[in-house]
Formats: sequence, C-alpha cells, structure tokens
Amino acid sequence: MTLVILEAVAKSECVDQVVQLLKANLPETRAYDGCQYITCFLNEDGKTFVFVEHWDSKAHYEKYLAWRAETGLLAELVSLFETEPSIRYFETVDA
Repeated sequence: MTLVILEAVAKSECVDQVVQLLKANLPETRAYDGCQYITCFLNEDGKTFVFVEHWDSKAHYEKYLAWRAETGLLAELVSLFETEPSIRYFETVDA
C-alpha cells in the first residue's frame, strides 16, 4: 500500500473555491480504482491544505493523476495555489 501526502497552499482569495472543488470532486476520487482512503485537512493558517491518501500502489495514484490532468481539474486546482503542490510517497514497511 502507498501513502500519499500532498500539501498545497491556496491563494488567500481562492480558499473557498478550492473547498468547493474538493467537495464536488473528492467523491469521484474516493471511487477511483486503487483509492482506499483520502481525507483533506486545512491548517490553522486558513490556506494550507494537506491531503492524506492511501492507494493500492504508486502506479494507481499516478494513473489517477493522469486522469485528473486529462479532465482539466488538476490544472484548475493548481491555478488556485500559490506554488506547485508538494507530493510525497511512502510505502508500507513490513515490521
């Protein structure tokens, strides 16, 4: 299983728009092949979002990102952020 941590800082004037896009689109993400779990958190600064996601594999997540790029949603979200989002991947440790 792959843990994905995505962090993005929204432009101050775009926070509400980001939240509305997430509400409209996260149900599709949760239903996407390989997605086990996704939750979004907003920092106390009111504009830093952190997404905690569990995927069957990094390949599943990359396929999902490619799909979101094709639909235009990825570009729309990125345009609402101050900078490019940070994405980190972690694999389960058999311990």
